Amino acid sequence: MTLLDLTGAEWHTSTRSSGNGNCVEVAGVDGRVAVRDSKDRPGPVLVFPRASWRHFVAGLDALD
Repeated sequence: MTLLDLTGAEWHTSTRSSGNGNCVEVAGVDGRVAVRDSKDRPGPVLVFPRASWRHFVAGLDALD
């Protein structure tokens, strides 16, 4: 397993976030999408292929 270097990642929260810190942050890194808990920034990070992330977000949009 290769570790992904996240030191230069630019993390973003959703525009729908209420700003109370109970959200996730995402960053595009090396052709993938990294996701972390905004309350535990140094904690674990999930990494997904971009296509998988797009499908996930499209599924969320379909729920609206």
